[in-house]
Amino acid sequence: MRLLFEISVAVDTPIVIGQDEVNGRRQLIPITSGTVKGEDLFGEAFNGIVLPGGVDSQVIRPNGTCELSARYGVKLDDDRSFYIENNGIRTVPDEYAEIVKNGGFVDPSLYYFATKPTFEVFDRSLEWMEKHIFICKATRKPDAVILSYYVIE
Repeated sequence: MRLLFEISVAVDTPIVIGQDEVNGRRQLIPITSGTVKGEDLFGEAFNGIVLPGGVDSQVIRPNGTCELSARYGVKLDDDRSFYIENNGIRTVPDEYAEIVKNGGFVDPSLYYFATKPTFEVFDRSLEWMEKHIFICKATRKPDAVILSYYVIE
């Protein structure tokens, strides 16, 4: 595995759809902006912005496990663009389940947060993104998510 790039995604306040003891807490988190910094598969600069309008759809189960599916667009500094669908989970130790299922935050060192992203590209020079498997390690902060994208070589 090799770290290629990092995306820092700015997010707005979660919109809570509903919450109960059967399903957990369903929420939509608007993605408002962000930055992309790193390199592509060939070692070239890979920098840009996250476009506004994305969303992170989450359900935080009664045991504190968060199942998520984030979707957003990226525009690189050279005007190439791509779309990311990022599905994953975030888990916390049992003693923190009540905090996260009620919308609270815990220290990122206390949880597991990983996703499996897939890409849709709009420039053939980015086709390598669709032809490789990526893993993403993530850190949730109150107003942002830091995503480190690793390619499996």
